[in-house]
Amino acid sequence: MAGTESPEDAYTTAPFVPDGADLGALREAAAGCRGCPLHRDTTQTVFGAGDPGARAMLVGEQPGDQEDRQGKPFVGPAGKVLDRALAEAGIDPGETYITNAVKHFKFTHLPERGKRRIHKPPSLRELAACGPWLAAEVELIGPEVIVALGATAGKALLGSSFRVTKERGTRLAGDASGPARGALIVPTIHPSAVLRADDREAAYEGLVADLRVAAEALG
Repeated sequence: MAGTESPEDAYTTAPFVPDGADLGALREAAAGCRGCPLHRDTTQTVFGAGDPGARAMLVGEQPGDQEDRQGKPFVGPAGKVLDRALAEAGIDPGETYITNAVKHFKFTHLPERGKRRIHKPPSLRELAACGPWLAAEVELIGPEVIVALGATAGKALLGSSFRVTKERGTRLAGDASGPARGALIVPTIHPSAVLRADDREAAYEGLVADLRVAAEALG
């Protein structure tokens, strides 16, 4: 019918998030999410994974190419950097829950890169659309500390004025109207920034230092 909108045109995932669902049911429902247009070109929804009783929750930006193919968060090179940094900071990676602010891979193609899918940051509108999934995960996990990995995750949890360069390594309260709803948040860079840095060692040491702030908050 002319004028009929598709669900993704509303830019909200709220209708797809089931009330009272446990983590398994939430993950299953997310697999069919069409709350924004990003689902159209991806392989699958990449939901959070890890310890459902975790005291520490890690939030990244969005899945990458490998995550989209495998259906799990942080399984690529950035995930390996993160696991190593967590362990060095005193946080057992196996006792964390990790997810992304946006659950579908946003990418573009560049003529000079052939068929390779090139990461493209999500918009604030796409972040807001996916917020109900993140809010549901936070509510179910009930973490003591949330680590925001990078600028996009920080904006999702702390609002659009967040700047990772100014606020990394600090303890902040999540935006009361956002997915974190007042939870303690420690922002840092995204581990992929370590891989892109000219001085990888310095960038890695900075990531570990920020994660130690989270470790101290956990006691």
